[in-house]
Amino acid sequence: MDYGKMVGDSFAYAKEGLVGKWVKWILLIISCIIFPLILGYMVRIFKGASPSPELENWGGMFIDGIKLFIVALIYAIPILILEFLAFGTALVSVMMTGDAAAMTTGLAGAGVIFLLFVIVAIVIGLILATAYVRFARTDSMGEAFNFNAIFAHIGRIGWVTYIIALIIMGIIVGIIEMICMLIPAVGGIILFIILPILVLFYTRYLTLLYESAGSA
Repeated sequence: MDYGKMVGDSFAYAKEGLVGKWVKWILLIISCIIFPLILGYMVRIFKGASPSPELENWGGMFIDGIKLFIVALIYAIPILILEFLAFGTALVSVMMTGDAAAMTTGLAGAGVIFLLFVIVAIVIGLILATAYVRFARTDSMGEAFNFNAIFAHIGRIGWVTYIIALIIMGIIVGIIEMICMLIPAVGGIILFIILPILVLFYTRYLTLLYESAGSA
């Protein structure tokens, strides 16, 4: 897999879709606030639209965004449960100031739960990257949970190739966000303004990764 080409294509996609198209850029910034709209727009990109689609049929876009949000929320349930258990166990353990052994055991248990939380979060993150696109391509929320098909698709890409691609994407987005947040006073504002660029880059990148299974 040519990771550099995928990164370049994704940035070019975002640039072509937004630079010079200021009304569209502003509308996408607003859509980031009304989050089902930006999620619905992502669904259109996941479907394979190229160049980036225009903003139209707002009602349909909103509904698609709600569906994508529900998919993400269902996937997040195990993560939220483990996070709650880890925090709750740690909190109860700290409160056991009169029993050092119980507190130590409790904190150890919280650590194990937290480790499990990290592992589950990573696994779900790997699955979601394909589940999102699969949902968009099939227009079926059920297909976002068709694990046999999802794992088979990732297998055609190659698990190592797939994981490396996601790590590269995460590093790029993370560096951009970190640079913005290091800028005093206006960093957060700058990040919010360029958020549509990051959304288009991220969504296009996952789309290309999904489509690479055809030639993997």
